[in-house]
Amino acid sequence: MSGLLSQLDLTKQIEDKSEYRERVQDLQLQLLHHQRKILEGKRNIILVFEGPDAAGKGGVIKRITEKLDPRLVRVYAIVKPSDEEYRHHYLWRFWNKMPGRGEIAIFDRSWYGRVLVERVESFCSEKEWRRAYGEINAMEKALVDAGTVLLKFYLHISKAEQLRRFEQRAADPYKHWKISDEDWRNRRKWKEHIEAAEEMFTQTWTKYAPWTLVESEFKYHARIKVLKTIVKKFGQEFGE
Repeated sequence: MSGLLSQLDLTKQIEDKSEYRERVQDLQLQLLHHQRKILEGKRNIILVFEGPDAAGKGGVIKRITEKLDPRLVRVYAIVKPSDEEYRHHYLWRFWNKMPGRGEIAIFDRSWYGRVLVERVESFCSEKEWRRAYGEINAMEKALVDAGTVLLKFYLHISKAEQLRRFEQRAADPYKHWKISDEDWRNRRKWKEHIEAAEEMFTQTWTKYAPWTLVESEFKYHARIKVLKTIVKKFGQEFGE
């Protein structure tokens, strides 16, 4: 049976730039409206973003945050653990970043690194990454049970589109910081990363914390889909 990612329609797009801008602004205004309700309701929000390198996670996060009250939002770009973090359980560094009441925390990569890149690159043992599914599910259930609104997004692009974006970044002096040797190395294990993601969906797609798969071949579509999903969830949790 083919995986979930292979079933996505990556041709989905929004061609009209003016229409895209209008929809983004409308959705951002709705997010700002909900942010006040979140603060008054004393709950917190966690948004998780995973996906291949260059899938557009940063661009999506920018559209989410650029009109919100920055005092109540934190964005964490997760990289390899520090020496101190290595000395603790791998979830320790994420518990330290959980938002307080009324706050929003956005993770550009997350605890799912244990079952994605750490699995593929053998940074942990098979026993450790297999055990992580249950540990992650338990953590997420504890958060949701305590009132957290948790949304998990996986942005997906084709291997060919990733190459195009890599080459574009490499050629642009203002985007050199977006590309590294590690990105090229990860690309060589594309198949392994996709297999890890598919198993991750199977093991961690729960009723209390489902995944939203986002067709990201065209950035306008991806940004609108994520914003609409968040606005819809906030409406369900906090009222329109």
